[in-house]
Amino acid sequence: MSRRVVGVTLDNLDHLPKKCRRCVFWELAPHVREQAEEFGETDLEKEAWVSSVLLEWGSCGRIIYVDGVPAGYAMYAPPAAVPRAAAFPTSPVSADAVLMTALRINSEFEQGGLGRVLVQSVAKDLTRRGVKAIEAFGDLQETAGGCVIPAGFLQQVGFKTVRHHPKWPRMRLELRTAISWKEDVEAALERLLSSVSVKTAEPALGGAFSR
Repeated sequence: MSRRVVGVTLDNLDHLPKKCRRCVFWELAPHVREQAEEFGETDLEKEAWVSSVLLEWGSCGRIIYVDGVPAGYAMYAPPAAVPRAAAFPTSPVSADAVLMTALRINSEFEQGGLGRVLVQSVAKDLTRRGVKAIEAFGDLQETAGGCVIPAGFLQQVGFKTVRHHPKWPRMRLELRTAISWKEDVEAALERLLSSVSVKTAEPALGGAFSR
């Protein structure tokens, strides 16, 4: 099974689940969203939002593929580019953080750890761009129709609550913490390979190389 994570672009936007491709819960203010839904233009609004963020800020999403099949995605952006964020009782998002608005794994790929892989990919992208943290509004009661990330998942991947609420806690992941485990593993592997290299280069008795 091969896994591949790529950035969201206008070319692969249609690889999002159909419901999510048309959803503008985060991208539009509530009253504007109602108008877009009434006129059936939410897919165009979604495309316009992604295009705008890509041009003005850069990459704003990740799609994960399993054996070439879209298996899930995550979206993120500066809080100022997310109109819906202001409507949450635990807003505003911290000034040094980027807001992760959505993360979904398709049902047939659940329980495979792909959600954690997506969070790690988002963390690596934002760390390279000098961002200190990711914040997200968690859904404690899972009543938002899947448009808000479940708080339980956020806790599992390392987010900590920075502002409590019975339904919509605001949670935060320090990016150094998010990628430290991967760096530790890579460092250990590098030490192991270095050790093996040294041992195989040591001459044994009689001038032959040890095996």
